[in-house]
Amino acid sequence: MIFVAAGTRDGRELAGYILSKGYTVTASVVSQYGQSLLQGYSGIRINNQPLDEDGLIDFFNENGIECFVDASHPYAANISLNAMRACEKTGVLYIRFERDTAPIGYDNAYYVNDYEEAAQVAGGLGKNIFLTTGSRSLPVFAHAAALRGCRIICRILPEPEVISEARELGFTPDNIIAMQGPFSKVLNRELFLKYGADVVVTKNSGHLGGTDTKVAAVKELRLPLVIIDRPRIEYKNITETFDGVVEFLENNLNKS
Repeated sequence: MIFVAAGTRDGRELAGYILSKGYTVTASVVSQYGQSLLQGYSGIRINNQPLDEDGLIDFFNENGIECFVDASHPYAANISLNAMRACEKTGVLYIRFERDTAPIGYDNAYYVNDYEEAAQVAGGLGKNIFLTTGSRSLPVFAHAAALRGCRIICRILPEPEVISEARELGFTPDNIIAMQGPFSKVLNRELFLKYGADVVVTKNSGHLGGTDTKVAAVKELRLPLVIIDRPRIEYKNITETFDGVVEFLENNLNKS
């Protein structure tokens, strides 16, 4: 049994690809939307419960998991760290599928290590802060002292619980853009103009996450760009291709 962390689009596609190669696959997602998309893969098993390190250990032991394929979001560091520790303790194989990064090449870009530093830097660059960092970062920006007096615009998924969380944090409807990405360069540009963005805050989620079109729009408008670097994690095994994952499974499961 192969366990795939499949909360992203490429994670879901990878789970389906592994399934097509004849492996038994359990794909893990935490949203109803992600679960509905996975149900299109005939024969796939779905776990919809969040699992910490201990939960993963129990799940591995109870379900005969042979390999954990980590296709979690590039910024979901806790998932990767918990999975590597759980695999080490149970003897389960681990491989990381890492999506590519998008080249930036922009002289008005500011690189930071985390959300807190991003808020600090953005507050010094303008008063209208346009966030494209996802809903999980909203509490940091909503409570950042450096952003007091700033207008903070957030672009988030159009899911009721996500919008509700933003409202509870104080984001008003005129500062919430609830849309499913990724977005074209033209749409990014028009949204930055419509909301009067002084600075854009983003993560490098690669081409699949729309970083390239976001950066292209920022460059065209000559806006400051604050980029949160990916977490620095020493992965035990890593590949950037679906075939690389399958090759790892073929080479290692035959020996286990």
